[in-house]
Amino acid sequence: MSRVIASCKNIVKTFNSGEAEVKALQGITLDVYENELLMLVGPSGCGKTTFVSVLSGLLSFEGGVCELMGEDVSAMSDERLTAFRGENIGFVFQTFNLLPSLSALENVALPLSVASKKRQESLALGLEMLEAVGLSGKEDVKPSGLSGGEQQRVAIARALVHSPKFIICDEPTSSLDHKSGQVVMELLTKIIKEKGASMIVVTHDNRIYKYADRVVHMEDGKIIKVAS
Repeated sequence: MSRVIASCKNIVKTFNSGEAEVKALQGITLDVYENELLMLVGPSGCGKTTFVSVLSGLLSFEGGVCELMGEDVSAMSDERLTAFRGENIGFVFQTFNLLPSLSALENVALPLSVASKKRQESLALGLEMLEAVGLSGKEDVKPSGLSGGEQQRVAIARALVHSPKFIICDEPTSSLDHKSGQVVMELLTKIIKEKGASMIVVTHDNRIYKYADRVVHMEDGKIIKVAS
């Protein structure tokens, strides 16, 4: 059995909407294993994004325990949590979130610059990641000059440039056509296996379920089924 890299037990999260309470997570218990690609699926509003936000420390919660790489995320100070995410977690978003004024290479190297690495070192590592995602020769191109699939690959390179052990992807293929989505998933699968990382993919795209080691189905803030 692979080592558990993330463990959440009985997680409860409630949002207040006016006078009403919305129970976004109702006792979620889930382990994520080393080298695993886990997909989190279910209808909109079922709690998928809320759960990964709790898991990564972006969102507080009222009940339960959530540990990532052996550390209790709720026990960390804000400063420690920010540093921990910067060192250990990579995020890939549906909307790419690339800075339009920066080149592909500068976008990829940005997390290293924020982490106070020297510019030349950051750019060298960024160039390696662009090569790894098949974008050699595109380093000076700005996002507006890239296709949707190429922009997503830049976003993936940016998420992985600091060699995180845990990667969270929120709808990484929903803005892409079928072929580009398949390329992105094959790339993600290859990279996490090579780097020994773990990944959670939040998705509505049932065409990519085949890439998952496990598919976790959510509904109304609960896990209703786990399929291997």
